[in-house]
Amino acid sequence: MKKILTVIISCLLVTTVCSESPDPGPVPEPPAAGLAEQNLLRAMQLIDSAVPAHFTGEGMSMARYYNPYTNVRSDEKGSIWMYTSAIEAVNAVLHGLNAHRENGARELYDKNYARYVQLLKNLYENAAYYLGTFTLTSYTQTKQWTVYGVNRGAAKSTAQVESRENVYDDQEWLVREFFEACRLTSDNVYLQQAEYLAEYVLDGWDCTRDNNRNEHGGITWGPAYATKHACSNAPLISPLVWLAEYYKGKPDEITYRYIDPEDKRTRKTATALKSDYYLDFAKKIYAWQKSYLLTADGVYNDLVGGDNNLANKTEMTDGQPYRVHAPAQGSAGPPISYNSGSMLSGAADLYRATGDNAYLDDAKKLSDASFRYFAKSGATMPGYYTYDISGFRNWFNGVLMRAYADIYPAYKNVDVCLESFQKNLDYAYDNFCYKGFLPTNLLVGWSRDNANNRIEGMFTFAFAAEYAVLAKYELGKANK
Repeated sequence: MKKILTVIISCLLVTTVCSESPDPGPVPEPPAAGLAEQNLLRAMQLIDSAVPAHFTGEGMSMARYYNPYTNVRSDEKGSIWMYTSAIEAVNAVLHGLNAHRENGARELYDKNYARYVQLLKNLYENAAYYLGTFTLTSYTQTKQWTVYGVNRGAAKSTAQVESRENVYDDQEWLVREFFEACRLTSDNVYLQQAEYLAEYVLDGWDCTRDNNRNEHGGITWGPAYATKHACSNAPLISPLVWLAEYYKGKPDEITYRYIDPEDKRTRKTATALKSDYYLDFAKKIYAWQKSYLLTADGVYNDLVGGDNNLANKTEMTDGQPYRVHAPAQGSAGPPISYNSGSMLSGAADLYRATGDNAYLDDAKKLSDASFRYFAKSGATMPGYYTYDISGFRNWFNGVLMRAYADIYPAYKNVDVCLESFQKNLDYAYDNFCYKGFLPTNLLVGWSRDNANNRIEGMFTFAFAAEYAVLAKYELGKANK
């Protein structure tokens, strides 16, 4: 009964009624400010429907799938990556609420801000079910770390994180969302965890030296892999820039390890201002991915190959074991939307932080190339752009959409890209919204066989995040 009431109430919140009918009819196009509010209300409604459907118990155990037609949630638990999508959606809504408050919509903010801050806190605290501790020998040290495993443990801090049970990209998405949480709530608990995880990921940077004494560079997919993926590099660029901006003008320092470029073997320790260290690393990661993964189509490939037999191999130097370098074995695809999206966001943030027009030029080229590559006009329906939604691409595409919003202040041509997402979401919402859920295929709708209508939780949260980002974008346009 409580779940039913939650869905009913949340549906009543939106300006367009969330009907159980598959075709409630067309909705008049609202003006810009009205569209911003509608977008945010729809984002909140999707979250308010998804949370009770996918999360159970005080520990917020996440079911990967939920079927609104059969009211069945899957026994399969969501991974930490899927769990993070809920944090992302809540952060996006909080950003939208702040933007509306600044735009004079104080009532909307007052009614909803506190409850989403509390939801964010609950999600953060129960993410501890994915935490575990292990000892890692990296390129420069052997150290014990407490990080997030792929799978949920039976109790907090008991998750398996050894070997392939944790990957760097999962930590990077969390760095992003934890820093966002700090920025939104001013709670330094989030900042501390974001920095700790950033330190862990940067410990995975391949700082071994080539014959020219330069670092080989790149971050492997995880500590037990030799392949270096776009998803284990680019997503860290933006949060590193944010950390650099946060510490700009502050005396805070960081201690780090590196390999002496002269003898290419001795491990050394140094300190640097955090503002400089984080920005320099953001630039290094950006440069590495651009050098190794940019394709002739102007978008980014998936990974650089490597011999995984070397992933756990160490060599002794000065009596200590260190991870060895695994030579690159060429770039491999296919290009996936979020790999270009995370680089586009990185370019936007690096341009804002440095004023270097090279990043803006890159961002403009990547914006145009990615829309040309990933958006197919009329492929499903005239007047709409189709994006590949196979696998996890519904979430991947949301990363690309967010990147368009990130670069919009400096490159207005991406308005057509953002409009394509707006139209697809609205078409699905106006025609297929069922019990507060949108179908996996926004332009096609639900299956006639109700048993086939289960949806990934992370897709619902991705749609919510997209709506919230579009709400903030619309307000930005209206205020120009």
